[in-house]
Amino acid sequence: MSYKNIYLKRGKEESLLRFHPWVFSGAVQRVDEGVAEGDLVRVITADGNFIAVGHYQNSSITVRVLAFQDIAIDHKFWTMRLSDALRMRQSIGVADNTQNSTYRLIYGEGDNLPGLIIDCYDQTAVIQAHSLGMHLCREDICKALLEVMGSRISNVYYKSDTTLPNADELGQANGFIHGQTDNNITVENGLKFRVDWLRGQKTGFFVDQRENRSLVEHYSKDRSVLNMFCYTGGFSVYAMRGGAKLVHSVDSSAKAIELTNNNVALNFPDDSRHKAFVDDAFRYLEETDNLYDLIVLDPPAFAKHRSSLRNALKGYTRLNMKGLSHIKSGGLLFTFSCSQVVSKDDFRRAVFTAAAQAGRKVRILHQLHQPADHPISIYHPEGEYLKGLVLYVE
Repeated sequence: MSYKNIYLKRGKEESLLRFHPWVFSGAVQRVDEGVAEGDLVRVITADGNFIAVGHYQNSSITVRVLAFQDIAIDHKFWTMRLSDALRMRQSIGVADNTQNSTYRLIYGEGDNLPGLIIDCYDQTAVIQAHSLGMHLCREDICKALLEVMGSRISNVYYKSDTTLPNADELGQANGFIHGQTDNNITVENGLKFRVDWLRGQKTGFFVDQRENRSLVEHYSKDRSVLNMFCYTGGFSVYAMRGGAKLVHSVDSSAKAIELTNNNVALNFPDDSRHKAFVDDAFRYLEETDNLYDLIVLDPPAFAKHRSSLRNALKGYTRLNMKGLSHIKSGGLLFTFSCSQVVSKDDFRRAVFTAAAQAGRKVRILHQLHQPADHPISIYHPEGEYLKGLVLYVE
């Protein structure tokens, strides 16, 4: 191995000794000459001891650690990490399941591959890089992925235009890096969905709500359901299979409403129970007179940085207050935050404030989170981002 080194200030290896996978810029004493963005580097303590190897980036997170052993990051490494990830998905029943071809194979730090996301949609895997180092390794990752997945995967699509720093300067373009297909239909728990990996958010589908969608299905029988921020209509489709008497889907994006209508039609053609509306969520809740038995509030992240936390919490309070005002007595509210900087306690306080302002008595039935194919490394609690509550509203 000919990786160059970065050297830590004295005492700054403590978090690495606890296997936290990030080296922050403030911990770095110096960097070998010639180290470039995205390079693989060895991390050396002030006493001259090796401690980790990872991808270098000139940012607040200077190194994303790939291994705490002095090993080569080569084909053997990528196949080992991907094989470990696949075995775990097989063990929890989301991979090699005839009723489910939709799952996250790699979740960054949770799978010891910081900066990398891989989602599987039937025969197509979508790779997303969140660091320059992973971007530069995309062909190596693709090769190892095809070897590990075998007949499970025929196509690999690379989609990192919105996640890479300085993507424009890199000339990064989304596209297939192996195979090609026009078939974008995948199966989740026996339901069919079209995945827009070309232009859609994230990798084209919100894989992280699979188990929470199933819970909505469980509670939907004979209920009127409102799915706010519906995007691809996942909650709506599950509610319909659960026996909802009507389902309303709302999103400010006409493209999202088109996706929702397509997915409803895939599973329930010509079903009059469903109606979709292109509208701003707050405006819809302000202007509608409808009351619902079950409401889903799954907004995009209100805060991506800690500096916007206070305004985000106000936004969650306002949204949930509006939602609670449209729930019938004895109804259910499924409410979520996918903002990593919003803690579970912060979110609960915002929702409780909303309940008090709306004058509704509520009880928590479930505390929700991301599914098992989005594992959280015990050494990297920052990986826990999705939190939700199911409230019984009196």
